[in-house]
Amino acid sequence: MARPAPRARWLWINHVMDLFCPLCDRPIPDGAKSSRHHLVPKLKGGARGETVILHQICHSAIHARFSETELARRLNTIETLRAEPALAEFLDWVRTKPCDFHAPTRQATSRGRATRYRRS
Repeated sequence: MARPAPRARWLWINHVMDLFCPLCDRPIPDGAKSSRHHLVPKLKGGARGETVILHQICHSAIHARFSETELARRLNTIETLRAEPALAEFLDWVRTKPCDFHAPTRQATSRGRATRYRRS
């Protein structure tokens, strides 16, 4: 039997199992925007490395705040991402939202440095 394509297998797993975003600890329901995050960015050698499934808004928040180099060097685990002050305020805010919540994420004005999450 042929092995399912990675995307198809990921969708099947999402349908069968209750997924939780390891960053914000909210469930990822069927139909919610989600994506796979490489803990070490692909451009920095993580193409075959560990990945986690996150809410799309959580994933976008990571890449809006940090450069690929910073993610590869010091923010390459869920624990270090959660502990980062630039992301902690966002996580506190997003945890108050429904689990299927999504909104556009603005690029931080100074990527790689701590910036405040701006609520609109």
